[in-house]
Amino acid sequence: MNDLALPPYADALGIAVDRDEDGNPVMFVDFSPRILGRPGFLHGGALSGLMEMAGFAALRAELARRGEAGKIKPVNIQVEFMRGGTEQRTFAMGRVTRAGRRVALVNVEAWQDDRARPIALAQMKFLLNPAG
Repeated sequence: MNDLALPPYADALGIAVDRDEDGNPVMFVDFSPRILGRPGFLHGGALSGLMEMAGFAALRAELARRGEAGKIKPVNIQVEFMRGGTEQRTFAMGRVTRAGRRVALVNVEAWQDDRARPIALAQMKFLLNPAG
């Protein structure tokens, strides 16, 4: 899964694939000054960007498993910040909860040192347009 093509935005933030977990890519970003928000904390936009990339990656992986191709278009992204992300590596992973012919729903969680204590949760809704 490390050969997942990420957009330039992900490269700009330093987002990369950490590992594959049950067919879903686990993404990460290391803390750096470029994603600093208030002193000592990860910027909410950077955290949202990491979660967005994890959601797209999870959906692409699901569609690849099904042998489907096509464009995916985000319709709605809702992020809930649970606690501030501190100066350490942050992980995110998406799980597809529904992928029909036209609509897909993905839940994403982000965490740092303790996965049982997420720092943010997101719900993403996508429109699916089959290739051809």
